[in-house]
Amino acid sequence: MRVVVTGATGNIGTSTLRELAGDPAVTAITGLARRRPGPGADQETDPGGTGKIEWAEADVTDSDLVPLLRGADVVVHLAWLFQPTHRPAVTWDANVVGSSRVFDAAAEAGVGALVYSSSVGAYSPGPKDRAVDESWPTHGWAGAAYSREKAYVERLLDAFEAGNPECRVVRIRPGFIFERQSASEQRRLFAGPLLPGRLVRPGGIPVVPDMPGLRMQFLHSADAGQAFRLAVTGGARGAFNIAADPVMDAAELADVLGARTVRVPQRGVRAALAAAWGLHLVPASPGLFDLAMEIPIMDTARARSELGWTPRHTAREAFSEFLEGLRTGAGRATPPLAPGTGGPARAREFATGIGRRP
Repeated sequence: MRVVVTGATGNIGTSTLRELAGDPAVTAITGLARRRPGPGADQETDPGGTGKIEWAEADVTDSDLVPLLRGADVVVHLAWLFQPTHRPAVTWDANVVGSSRVFDAAAEAGVGALVYSSSVGAYSPGPKDRAVDESWPTHGWAGAAYSREKAYVERLLDAFEAGNPECRVVRIRPGFIFERQSASEQRRLFAGPLLPGRLVRPGGIPVVPDMPGLRMQFLHSADAGQAFRLAVTGGARGAFNIAADPVMDAAELADVLGARTVRVPQRGVRAALAAAWGLHLVPASPGLFDLAMEIPIMDTARARSELGWTPRHTAREAFSEFLEGLRTGAGRATPPLAPGTGGPARAREFATGIGRRP
């Protein structure tokens, strides 16, 4: 089985490659990325030394994708651009137009199966006191570009599925994905260069805001990779929610951080974030905060029963690993995950304007 993976050098991509490389059913893997990784990436993505992985430079927005996908049994589409949040036209082009080009190329290349990384962020606002299954509407949250884009790509995939019934389509909808080695990238994308790593030691953050709606689902990147591997090698179709237990609320977050909870008004936290984002002090937009408060809690029973997926890490373990990675500046030997991507003393992040452009 030959598999092509877009966005192969990112957080989910590197974990998916490791899982695929270790599966005997997979004989060849092509990792597509805008920037080819350095030599150290081979050990990270293929620790068993199988030699199954080859790399190709490609940008989903303008590269000729058909030759790269031709002959593939499965395409896994993971490529996604989170920044710049101040220029949503840029992310729309990369994420929506780019996904459309991947789907069109998969159809033209005659690919047998398409596995797409959707998100809990594609879901319409939903309950926090009970879990919803994959039938919950995927219209997103209009105030967040990320959610609008994920929801729109779900509609593109609906059209692809209707027009290509011979192609098996799988949509994986993960919660928030963490691991130790994703820390440098995620700090850059969401917190920005002003967050000192030493602050996230136990006791370094004294309080966690206790707000209505602060209930989220986390999982480890390795467990996300496992889900994508199972989607590739099995015969499953349709959508699958994936997340680990427990659901992380203010009390759980405070316990991991060694902090205490303080009841605060949601609008106050949002106003502070909006001000910081408007001043280019943080890259995460207030729309992402709104989205986190609105997304539903997902039921993962279908992934466990039909994919055979069982997370190997708890949500607390995934988050704790991430915090440890923040403290130590951890990453991987790929351009998106490398600790040095932000430049010496994070100078490149400041020079390009926080949240302004990639």
